[in-house]
Amino acid sequence: MIISPEQLGELYRQACEVDVQAFKPGNVSVYADGHNMTVADFITSAEVSAEPLCNPDYSLGEKIYYAVKATREAVGCNTNLGIILLCAPLIQAVGPKYINLTIRQAVRKVINEATIEDADWVFKAITLASPGGLGSSDQQDVNEKASVTLLEAMKIASEKDRIALQYLTDYKDIFNFSLLRYNFSLNRWGDRNWAAAAVYIDMLSQFPDSHIERKYGNQYSEMVATKMAQLSEELSKTDNPEQIKPLLFCLDQEFKHCGINPGTTADMIVATVFAAFLEELNQ
Repeated sequence: MIISPEQLGELYRQACEVDVQAFKPGNVSVYADGHNMTVADFITSAEVSAEPLCNPDYSLGEKIYYAVKATREAVGCNTNLGIILLCAPLIQAVGPKYINLTIRQAVRKVINEATIEDADWVFKAITLASPGGLGSSDQQDVNEKASVTLLEAMKIASEKDRIALQYLTDYKDIFNFSLLRYNFSLNRWGDRNWAAAAVYIDMLSQFPDSHIERKYGNQYSEMVATKMAQLSEELSKTDNPEQIKPLLFCLDQEFKHCGINPGTTADMIVATVFAAFLEELNQ
């Protein structure tokens, strides 16, 4: 099934909307702003990045760069670099060129076919977004011109960045873990926002967050995993997730007081919800 750019843009915006509606402790949501960013910043970012991301005339790298550029011009900070990096290959994967493939198969081809030029556009996008804790690198520094393909560049970054790791593993965390958890929770509660929150909690109980570790090393990794495992246990017991809101409010305040923002995991949630929307259309 071929999806129009307009329809793709709407699904992308809806996935971003679910992200801010879901109660994700430590992250910006309708329940609490944080880290000098607001819900309005994220909604505006989704609106302005949708058009370049879904422009069929842009290459993968151009989609990423122009989506980041539009965001930077609109809100003046990095709200969605990770979201854009994860969603751009998904958007590219539902183009007419890949019509006979599953979305995951198509994503693999999109990433394998990405060029040195794509990598250069992405380097420019990352430099423009200026994400926290980026620093410099001895290999393929994003402040310089790329000399390897996008896949090769992501391989270099993958040890420290879970989003880069998705490029290497055909989105393994999303297709083998978070989508399954999302669909299970959606079937159980019939609520996208709580399904997204459940994925966020489960991911953090099992995988360290790259954004936190770039900022603090592993100082908080065990604490975050332990608290999220406890939350996951509470969620598994209830037929009404609204009942655990007091726990979420307490943890949200604790994380934000310490400056803990599981931003990478939140980006993965957007990609998970977006992939779920695309798979539903592709059936």
